[in-house]
Amino acid sequence: MKKLLMATAVTALMASPTFAGDVKLGILFGFTGPIESLTGAMALGAELAIKEVSDSGKLLDGSTVTPMRADTGCIDNGLATSNAERLIADGINGLIGGDCSGVTGAILQNVAIPNGMVMISSSATSPGLSTMEDNDLFFRTSPSDAREGQVMADILTERGIKSIALTYTNNDYGKGLADAIKTSFEAVGGEVTINAAHEDGKADYSAEVGALASAGGDILVVAGYLDQGGLGIIQAALDSGAFETFGLPGGMIGDTLPVNVGPDLNGSFGQYASSGGQGAESFGEMAKVAGFDGTAPYAPESYDAAALFMFAMQAANSTDPADYGSKIFDVANAPGEKIYPGELGKGLDILKAGGEIDYVGASSVELIGPGESSGTYREIEVKDGKNTTIGFR
Repeated sequence: MKKLLMATAVTALMASPTFAGDVKLGILFGFTGPIESLTGAMALGAELAIKEVSDSGKLLDGSTVTPMRADTGCIDNGLATSNAERLIADGINGLIGGDCSGVTGAILQNVAIPNGMVMISSSATSPGLSTMEDNDLFFRTSPSDAREGQVMADILTERGIKSIALTYTNNDYGKGLADAIKTSFEAVGGEVTINAAHEDGKADYSAEVGALASAGGDILVVAGYLDQGGLGIIQAALDSGAFETFGLPGGMIGDTLPVNVGPDLNGSFGQYASSGGQGAESFGEMAKVAGFDGTAPYAPESYDAAALFMFAMQAANSTDPADYGSKIFDVANAPGEKIYPGELGKGLDILKAGGEIDYVGASSVELIGPGESSGTYREIEVKDGKNTTIGFR
């Protein structure tokens, strides 16, 4: 699945060579559903990059870029694919999304591939997406959950945790992440007492928590969604006294979880894809001015997804996916001048002059073989009702 050359011919729905004012980028996230508290900042991150480029007047022939939002519901394949089809019919030149892994795979197979549309996801992390046949159309600025499993195993081990009970949301994302955590933790000598699925949207999780409690474990790791079943599992576990501390992978980290659970969540910990350094700091300041939190999960990756689209178009001198898709690796990686948030106009100038850029962006972008981020994670612990950064890995 290496991204070497675009092998798929684009259909008649795709864009013709660029003209000023004609660029459209779809933003296809779960504005409803189990991660809706995260997607607002994600969309704002993408739109921040789009505005920066549009305001610069330096893309192609002075083109502006219009963002077009649509909903996946996170876990609703029918909604996601129909909205992807609508965006293509409306003339988008690239698709930022999907968000959750299951709908992302459905969009790729049922919409993007048949229509030759390039997708860059900022948050779909299932390891299965690394090997899915994609006709060189799919990229992601987030790392695979295979990497997150390794990071979480390291954190658990360093905290002296010998055994965990593990539950996951019953979909591609949850199963892939749970398998990665289990494999990585067992590889370093840890014990997984149970690895059990849970369904989202239930009113009562006492039966699931009962099984988890019977299996035992030093803590309960919840590979779920913070606005759905993951929250329900934690609340039921606390109500029954089954567990006091929780391991929180990426889908469980957001400002709403500590607020909804309350002080009992203090001491729980986890990680999500994020980075520090110059790029993250610059993006954080820009996001603050724009009125949103630049450290919110997947907001930096969304800014970077949008930026990669526009840089690739500039490098190819075209908004046609068949032309610019093969340029995404070129602009994302060395060699070239490093480009950070707030410097998108500078990067466009370099590309127009025939130069090379190494886009670092807000999330330390470095794409590896399957077209995905190599992966840096922010480690957090809940303290005084807030997700507090411990460090980066």
